[in-house]
Amino acid sequence: MNRRFRLLALAGLLLASQGAALAAVTVNYVDADKFTDLPRIPWQRQQVLDDLAEHFRQLGKTLPPGQDLVIDVLDVDLAGRERPNGFSTDAIRIRERGDWPRMRLHYAFTEGGRPVADGDALLSDRNYLNRIGTYPRDERWPAEKQMIDDWWRAAIQPGRAADR
Repeated sequence: MNRRFRLLALAGLLLASQGAALAAVTVNYVDADKFTDLPRIPWQRQQVLDDLAEHFRQLGKTLPPGQDLVIDVLDVDLAGRERPNGFSTDAIRIRERGDWPRMRLHYAFTEGGRPVADGDALLSDRNYLNRIGTYPRDERWPAEKQMIDDWWRAAIQPGRAADR
């Protein structure tokens, strides 16, 4: 029993040390109450912010170990417009050609706690209605996720921050 306990403790220590080497993405929303376009209902607003932050964190799993990324989201303008739904308190989001998704952000890389690179970005996808994307249309925020993916591939690809 004592030997088994020591083996479990050693395995736990190894896993903990591995976790410290993993990359991390932190998403901060700066003045989210002033964002251009988020749902009006508070729980829906929070759901959008949580979904987008989780999407950034999922992409962050492709970063090299030990490299961290902090993203400060400065503005969000979702694709389409909210239209009141006469049957409930929820609104329906209508996708329109003239209202494409946009996002403004600042990002900063650190490695071992030291700054490596940073920058500002304006994400936008005017052609979102004509794209065959990775995400099904019934998934939450497919146009926004596709736009973030495009930016990630162009600006953040693993290892690129160290080259700047």
